[in-house]
Amino acid sequence: MNIAWRISAFPRVSLGQFPTPLQPLPHLTQTLAGPTLWIKRDDVVGPALGGNKTRKLEFLFGEAQARRAQIVATFGGLQSNFARQMCAAARALDMQAHCFYFAKRPPQLEGNLLLAQLMGAHLHFIPFGGSGDAAMTLEQSTRLVRGVARLTPACWGRRLYFMPVGGHTAIGCLGYVLAALEIEDQLREQGISQATIVTAAGTGGTLAGLMAGLHLMRSQHTVLGIDVGKLWRAFPHSIAALASEICARLGEPHTFHAEDAPIVERTYVGAGYAQLTPSAAAALRFVARQEGVLLDPVYTAKAMAGLIDLVKQGRWGRDQHVVFLHTGGAPALWAFNAESLMSNL
Repeated sequence: MNIAWRISAFPRVSLGQFPTPLQPLPHLTQTLAGPTLWIKRDDVVGPALGGNKTRKLEFLFGEAQARRAQIVATFGGLQSNFARQMCAAARALDMQAHCFYFAKRPPQLEGNLLLAQLMGAHLHFIPFGGSGDAAMTLEQSTRLVRGVARLTPACWGRRLYFMPVGGHTAIGCLGYVLAALEIEDQLREQGISQATIVTAAGTGGTLAGLMAGLHLMRSQHTVLGIDVGKLWRAFPHSIAALASEICARLGEPHTFHAEDAPIVERTYVGAGYAQLTPSAAAALRFVARQEGVLLDPVYTAKAMAGLIDLVKQGRWGRDQHVVFLHTGGAPALWAFNAESLMSNL
């Protein structure tokens, strides 16, 4: 199956330059005395200070253009990287962006919120979900906010293209099927035939795309998601359903089940989404000082804290390889005070 050829049939815009670098983490590897560690730098791909959402947005905006959309909308937490990058792409493509957030409007806009405002996005604050209680499934949340967006007066009378939280659609996740091919090629160049790819899981789209891509390639590599939010009820089911839909759209149906979703749920999330944990703060400082790589407090620091803990537990042997997928999110650093980042809370 020529996956890349089949994906080329879907509309796509160009927002980033690929492949992103795959780099060794020699100091972390030596200090932790576990598997050989690598980092996949999806944090360095644009637009608007970068991040992994670019891969999804290339296909989502491709479809939006094909539908002649004039307005794009999405929703998420206050430090949503997807919303920030969607706003940047919308400006570049001459579309109006609307962002719906899970919380009340904060007294001061910081981090990703500030950047979205700078880019002229319409920001809507509604106190719904995202409380850490996982009261709704991801699909229920999407249906609710899609309805709210359609009823918003500022969106009336113009063609609206709605993007679910984090780009959680089969179309968007085609970007991470391609990423799986990219990682496979890069690891082959390094002589590595089997590795584990570790990624933060906020909405699970990146994880689902990688699952589908690795399955379609019959790859020997595996993926592991670290839950960073405690946001969604029946989260593994949503991930499995999305991975199944991706395979179907690419002409090779395969049914993933909830138990097939390789995710560590709730263990490393602490009180909930965007609430920094002591282990995440420690991981953020540790990686910055060991490798000069900046993580973010919401996603990658929690995922790295999980990876470090699993290494210490002996999940991987010293002859194995682990790739940490850096999904970006640096603007969120400016939404956290220095004391929380530099102390153990």
